[in-house]
Amino acid sequence: MVQQYPGGEQPHARIELHDLPQHARERLASMRQHRFFTSDLSVNEFLLIKEAGFHPLGLVMGSSIYHIGFQPVRAGVSEELTMLTQALYQARELAMVRMEEEAHELGADGVVAMRLSVTVHSWGTNVIEFVAIGTAVKSERQEDFRVAGRPFTSDLSGQDFWTLLNAGYRPVGFVMGNCVYYVAPQAQQGALMQNMELVGPTQALYDSRELAMERMQVEAEALGAQGIVGVTIDETNHTWGPTVLEFSAVGTAVVAMRADHQIPRPQLVLSVNG
Repeated sequence: MVQQYPGGEQPHARIELHDLPQHARERLASMRQHRFFTSDLSVNEFLLIKEAGFHPLGLVMGSSIYHIGFQPVRAGVSEELTMLTQALYQARELAMVRMEEEAHELGADGVVAMRLSVTVHSWGTNVIEFVAIGTAVKSERQEDFRVAGRPFTSDLSGQDFWTLLNAGYRPVGFVMGNCVYYVAPQAQQGALMQNMELVGPTQALYDSRELAMERMQVEAEALGAQGIVGVTIDETNHTWGPTVLEFSAVGTAVVAMRADHQIPRPQLVLSVNG
């Protein structure tokens, strides 16, 4: 059975926000008025985005500084720390939604080359900042690339975005799943000199990875996606102790735009430089 987030929320039921800072609204309004764009795309990415039938509208971002509450662990019991899981997920969502809101203000169809970063600040115990940054783009095609009236999000590079579209697929959203888990140490029972698997910690790590993966899959299915590309799984310890780990799984959910998927053949390029 696919595991939902603690509390039973629909993982992709994003919070609607209208609290962008005034300076952000002024910057976005000026960019729309003067048709001036900013971007963190490389030159190659910029040109391939244009080749794919899109043009950049501006660099968009969102952030959330979040205090993670304390949850006690039960000695000797490996289990998910549900309060920490939910807090980290909500902090990421707030950053993502604010970036999406900026893209919406620009009239974008989506966000490409998105990256999501986390920083542990010294302002207090368990204070974490999530930042989401990407380039808002507008389609010059006839197709509607928005999802439920909102810009799609994607961590695909400009090159991958161009390849995906040319192969007959399109992104529908950046999806993620996470799980914070306490891994109880396993007693060695006098077997310190033997090679042996630590069955308890192995199972705990396996379970926590599966929870993160399943939750990412639930998000993608909620968007009507047919699959997820570019999945990465990250293991992190946010200074909570050596046996408390977070697994996060992220990727871009995609759907097919047409039945045939002709992939451009790669060409052999020989360098003439000595």
